[in-house]
Amino acid sequence: MSGATGSAKERAEKISAKELIAIGFADVTNARRWLGFPELDTVELPALLEGLSHAASPDVALQLLVRLMEQHPEIGRRVNGDPADSETMFRLLGASEALGEFLLRAPENLDLLEIRPQVRPGTDQPAALRAALLESVGADPQAETPVATVTGADGQKALRLAYRRALARVAVRDVGALDPVEYMPAVGRQLADLAGAALEAGLALARAQSNERWDPAVVEQVRLAVIGMGKCGARELNYISDVDVVYVMETRAAESGEVPDENTATEIATELAHLLAQAMMATGPEPALWEVDANLRPEGKDGPLVRTLDSHVRYYKRWAKSWEFQALLKARCVAGDQELGRRYEDAIAPFIWSSAEREGFVESVQAMRRRVTENIPEADRDRQIKLGPGGLRDVEFTVQLLQLVHGRNDETVRTRATTESLAALSSGGYIGRKDAEDFGQNYRWLRLLEHRIQLFRLRRTHLMPRDERELAVVARSVDGAAPRTHPTAPRLVEEWTRVKRTVRSMHERIFYRPMLAALANAPADTTLTTDSARDRLAALGYQDTKAAMRHIEALSRGVSRRAEILRTLLPVLLDWLAEGVDPDAGLLNLRRVCDSLGTTPWFLRLLRDSNAAAERLCHILSSSRYVSDLLETSPESTAWLGDDSKLATRSLDELVTEMWAQLSRHRDAAEAMRAVRQIRRREQLRIALADTSGVADVETTVAGLSDVDQATVMAALHLARTEYERENERSVPAEILVVAMGRQGGREIGFGSDADVMYAYEPAEGAEPQEAQEAAERVLARMVKLLKQPCTPPILAERILEIDNDLRPEGRSGAKVRSVASYAEYYERWSETWERQALTRARYMAGSEEVAQAFFRVVDRYRYPAEFTDRQLVDIRRMKARVESERMPRGADPTRQVKLGRGGLSDVEWLVQLLQLQHGHDVPELRTTSTLPALHAAVAAELVGPEDAAVLEHAWKLATDIRNGNVLRSGRASDSVPSRRADLEAVARWIGYEPGSATQLEEDYLRITRQSRSVFERLFYGR
Repeated sequence: MSGATGSAKERAEKISAKELIAIGFADVTNARRWLGFPELDTVELPALLEGLSHAASPDVALQLLVRLMEQHPEIGRRVNGDPADSETMFRLLGASEALGEFLLRAPENLDLLEIRPQVRPGTDQPAALRAALLESVGADPQAETPVATVTGADGQKALRLAYRRALARVAVRDVGALDPVEYMPAVGRQLADLAGAALEAGLALARAQSNERWDPAVVEQVRLAVIGMGKCGARELNYISDVDVVYVMETRAAESGEVPDENTATEIATELAHLLAQAMMATGPEPALWEVDANLRPEGKDGPLVRTLDSHVRYYKRWAKSWEFQALLKARCVAGDQELGRRYEDAIAPFIWSSAEREGFVESVQAMRRRVTENIPEADRDRQIKLGPGGLRDVEFTVQLLQLVHGRNDETVRTRATTESLAALSSGGYIGRKDAEDFGQNYRWLRLLEHRIQLFRLRRTHLMPRDERELAVVARSVDGAAPRTHPTAPRLVEEWTRVKRTVRSMHERIFYRPMLAALANAPADTTLTTDSARDRLAALGYQDTKAAMRHIEALSRGVSRRAEILRTLLPVLLDWLAEGVDPDAGLLNLRRVCDSLGTTPWFLRLLRDSNAAAERLCHILSSSRYVSDLLETSPESTAWLGDDSKLATRSLDELVTEMWAQLSRHRDAAEAMRAVRQIRRREQLRIALADTSGVADVETTVAGLSDVDQATVMAALHLARTEYERENERSVPAEILVVAMGRQGGREIGFGSDADVMYAYEPAEGAEPQEAQEAAERVLARMVKLLKQPCTPPILAERILEIDNDLRPEGRSGAKVRSVASYAEYYERWSETWERQALTRARYMAGSEEVAQAFFRVVDRYRYPAEFTDRQLVDIRRMKARVESERMPRGADPTRQVKLGRGGLSDVEWLVQLLQLQHGHDVPELRTTSTLPALHAAVAAELVGPEDAAVLEHAWKLATDIRNGNVLRSGRASDSVPSRRADLEAVARWIGYEPGSATQLEEDYLRITRQSRSVFERLFYGR
């Protein structure tokens, strides 16, 4: 059909929906309406449709074209002419609605649309961009300190129009590139150079404005260098992005030798910086360009906006943190006094390239990795191109870390742009050529994706669109000018998923594989030396790099299936170990576990196929000596890490059933007890793994540990009775009861806790009291011996269950076992108030249930008395004060003692026990031996306010968590908040804090226990 036959409206009505969809229109009805506008009457329809087929969004391109032709009908001749002459126009209008609007506002820039698509698009040189933007505000590009002559709102508008003309020229070349992925680095360089030129022109405007307030000769003496940071400094800027800057100032003497005083010079320099930012950011007739962000300066927002070079150097020498040197990796003078800027670059370089040797570097690196994904809203996590898993930050982190590690000794890798740095690292033999090529290709593709999404509306975003139509536009925009397969939204998402998955795994591949190749003498296209490999390990937190190298070599060398699989897995495993508190110990522990299980098929499958299990294992091995020691002796337990159901705490009935089964299989008491104690060790390990894996909370953990020890005591008592009866060929002439006291009574023991107990008995029918007592003593002594005696062969890593009988009447000087009647007489006639308080924890543990019923009928009268006198209240208060003054370890800080210290376990438990003594008779729900259920009952009975109870519960749980965490970390019990930073960090992680939160835990504990103590003193002492 002839393109000009009939009106545009008539022709539009004849176009089929199928044809419009094939071109790429999303809204067919609206497209037909716009195609019928009279502005298109002179346009040949086939040429128009062919041109629109090149647009990423034909819908937007058509609308912008009609609006442009309304003002400039001559554009129709370009559409009707050689298709190559209009292709760029259609591509730009379809890829950037924002730049189309710019052309409508500033039609004098329509000549930019004459650029044809090119295989190798050209670039604008930095000097040309600088000159163009300075000239736009009437400044002389050749002047030492250019000053604008077009000022105020007119100057601001002229600068922004010149900037957007240059930006549009970059975009025209970009969207017309046959291979936009390959062209992407050139785009980033031009955008950074353009930003620098805009800052230069903004500074010229600032000088002109400052000249109105100050003597121009004085202003000329104040020199300001604008240092670009981040992507601007690296010459890899986005289409729309904050521009991070740091300002450096100095004064130059006038010909007369006079120099402005320091305060005046600083005031002028600060004003110049403020006015420069306003030129970029202030509202005006032409929209703002982007935000100028100076928060990376020394001291951040709290520091002065401008500093002298000497002041910068002093700060970096004395106060800067490690992350600040990493931020300086990209620093480059982009505007202002170039000579001052070069001196700044030279001055900071030694700080950057020695930062890997600084204390805290490893923690800084770990913090950098955490910042990659933190603060991303959960709804956006899967859409993040920049910060999400497999995003741009993953690439940049890897490259920057390798530069900091190897740049100390190799100046060739001291580059700024990510793509250039990858090439330099590959040339230096630090990354394999193929890996560098793949990483670079994926990075360029992700940056192109980010560019295209931002370009459409010139808005700062790093999110992949959700809408299918928007995704289709991005897919067409990314595809480039060369003929390719038909781009679609599903294909784009599929490719993005592949790239993310690849990038996510590239860090391990690039960082570790050359190191493993060097150690295992495996073929590789890198030339990493042993020293370089050790540098990488040190950067990740390994202290003894020589030992680490030996362990890695032992794990990866050889031709066995184990070595082959571990060579594949070690990059990831080493990275996970490095995330722990003690990577060196973790690597040694991994080697021990692998030595025990390395040839076991299921273990290799677990490491290979279960990321969650392998990651858990690495974190545990590098942070918990207690669990690592147990795993070394029971490595098969690692299988539980892949199945949360196997980490579930077993019930008391299940434990008793299994232990009884072991007793029935072994006639020899020592063998039977060894089997029982092995079950105890295994279940302690299960609970520890559940705790460290985040599967069990603190209440589940302490109750589970209590049940394990109770079942063990039940088995030992049963075995001791059976042995007595076998040896004496008659029944034991006493019914025996083991009463749990203290934390065991409350089902609140921790890892490695003793078992506080009391013993009671009743003579068997027909037995003499003396005979019954002697038999009970003999059986109980044997029970304790079975629990403590060495086993043959030994049970490795076993923590012996210590039995503590000191809470019995009269303490160590009293009888170890008493009849129920003797207990009744003692508590009635001689017991002190604190002994009755201790009974609030008394609970059945093992032995005769009939004796237990009789025993608790007796003690209930004393622990839940009908009347609790004022004298008894005074006794309790005095005893608490005495415990605090006499039992606190010498030299201990009461604020850091979790058991006896301020607001800790003792405060909460004594308050709850006092309430039980006072109100347990009238409030049956208080008659429990566990702290938290009793506290909840006190709230229900309105004895404690809900807010006060919440404070007390929080303090009790946190103190218990810290107490358990101390054992998990070091294998040793401790009642103090750890003072060593590494130990505190490990405990914080077990409790559930994010990595790097040791100080936060410390602050939280001090705050929470301070609040808890305040509640305790008010309710316990009535203060």
